[in-house]
Amino acid sequence: MFKKILVPTDASEYSRRALKTALELARTFHAEVELLFVTYIPEAYWGYAAASSFVVPPEQIEQGGELALEASLEGMDVTDVPLKKKKMQGHPASMILEETVKENIDLVIMGSHGYGPIAGSVLGSVSQRVLQRAECPVLIVK
Repeated sequence: MFKKILVPTDASEYSRRALKTALELARTFHAEVELLFVTYIPEAYWGYAAASSFVVPPEQIEQGGELALEASLEGMDVTDVPLKKKKMQGHPASMILEETVKENIDLVIMGSHGYGPIAGSVLGSVSQRVLQRAECPVLIVK
C-alpha cells in the first residue's frame, strides 16, 4: 500500500512523534522512509531582492540541516527500515509538496504544533498547507 513515506522534520517533539509513527508504518508495509529537513530561506517567501540582506553561508545551512536530522533520529530505532535523509532549502511547505511529486511519495507523515486553522493561517502552518495541497495522503501527528 505505502512504499515511500515522507517525514518532514524541524527536529521538534512533534516531528519526532511523526517519525516514530512513520517507522512503525514502514515496518508494517515494508516501506522506505525519507526524512526531510527544509532550511527556510527568506528568498523563498519574499523574493531575492527583498531578502538580499539575509545572506547565510551555505556551510551554515548544511550544518544546521545535518544537526536537525541527527536530532530527529536521536534514540530512534531505524535498523530494519530503509531510511534516506535529505536536506533542502526554500519555503518548507513548497519544498515538501515538490518532493512528494518528484519522489513519488505515497504518504506524508508530519507533526503539527496544533495552532488550529485561524492561528495556523496567520502563523503560516506548514502542515496545514501540505494537508490542503498534497496529491497523496497526509497523516498529521500531534
